[in-house]
Amino acid sequence: MSKKDKITVQGSEITVISVNGNDYISLTDMAKSKEGVGRAADIIKNWLRTRTTLEFLGTWEELYNPNFKVVEFDHFKMQAGLPSFVISISEWVDKTNAIGIYVKNGKYGGTYAHKDIAFEFGAAISAVFRLFLIKEFQRLKEEEQSTKSLEWNLQRTLSKINYRIHTDAIKEHIVPKIVTKEQVNYAYANEADLLNVALFGKTAKEWRDENPEEKGNMRDFATLEQLVVLSNMESINALLIRQELSQSERLLQLNNVAITQMRSLIENKKMKLLK
Repeated sequence: MSKKDKITVQGSEITVISVNGNDYISLTDMAKSKEGVGRAADIIKNWLRTRTTLEFLGTWEELYNPNFKVVEFDHFKMQAGLPSFVISISEWVDKTNAIGIYVKNGKYGGTYAHKDIAFEFGAAISAVFRLFLIKEFQRLKEEEQSTKSLEWNLQRTLSKINYRIHTDAIKEHIVPKIVTKEQVNYAYANEADLLNVALFGKTAKEWRDENPEEKGNMRDFATLEQLVVLSNMESINALLIRQELSQSERLLQLNNVAITQMRSLIENKKMKLLK
């Protein structure tokens, strides 16, 4: 995952791209600040062909890139400094498998380098530019850290509030209550109401009488957890019917299933909230 930022160094906008936690800075933007758009590519190419630059790049790659091709690097280093030696960024990357510098196409395209390398390139612009580049980059990172800290604290606070709201709701509404003796002895007109009583503690008619203004039925207002348990209870009830258990026996077993499964689902949700 990547994101883009801008920093201003001595009046010039410099693009910073963060890719999987690593920051890459646009050498093209940096070069433009010195000679303008037309000469940016030449400045980068001339900087790359020197022995000092290649030794720096090679050492960086050896430190951070286990797939760096050292033999190819040595070949380039031997030619560095010769009048006939010319090398492009693409050629350096393709031949050595380098990761510290690359060419990006499309929008915000240009040559990008890891911040360590970009700071070194800053010296090719000027010592003063390099110092301001480091300063502005550090300011950017401090702002990001401050924002992350604020977001973390906010999320943590919201998590605590939501956790309390959630647990209070569970105590009051979600975990089914044990069916009463009267409910056990009552003959329900259909099996749907048997499941309703086992899970919600009331029949569909009782819910409608309590909520005359609501459209739909109580299952339309059920939580995700209740709907999952209800689906499981339908399968279990079908099995209990085949076993020829009486309605009162099935109600007791289904009520126990509803209580057990709801508690299990709620515990899983608690764990997610605490992460």
